[in-house]
Amino acid sequence: MWDLSIEARSLGADFIWGVSSAAYQTEGAWNKDGKGPSIWDVFANTPGKILNGENGNVATDFYHRYTTDIIILSHLQIPNFRFSISWSRLKLQGTGPANIAGVDFYNRVIDFCLEMGIEPWVTLYHWDLPYCLEKRGGWTNRDIIGWYTDYVADCVLHFGDRVKYWMVL
Repeated sequence: MWDLSIEARSLGADFIWGVSSAAYQTEGAWNKDGKGPSIWDVFANTPGKILNGENGNVATDFYHRYTTDIIILSHLQIPNFRFSISWSRLKLQGTGPANIAGVDFYNRVIDFCLEMGIEPWVTLYHWDLPYCLEKRGGWTNRDIIGWYTDYVADCVLHFGDRVKYWMVL
């Protein structure tokens, strides 16, 4: 029989432990507080696309249960939590001003992580492009550079004072 146990120290002092999630897979609240539809919202809610008609409309309901989830991470002594920001929750039309309800949600998540001693790591894009941008060509439209830059600038503006670690994709 093989011993598959692993000890943290065997990975080195600079190894960073944590857990991660993706907005579409956990948040739910797919149409709450002004969130616009993402490409995943549209795809998963199209009849015949997903087995048994399942979708992420509620998912694990992190949007409403984030405090409980983060408390669990704290009890498990998880030091780092990587989550993604839903572009369509932050920017209702994919571009333009930030959705204050979306900003407030992510501020609450970030602040509670820090309060519980957990370092927030943010992924800016985890495959949930706002559907309105997809209809304009999405990643094949060269304007995506400006759309994405604007979105990232809002994330840095609203969360950059507390988030030290960012993943682009």
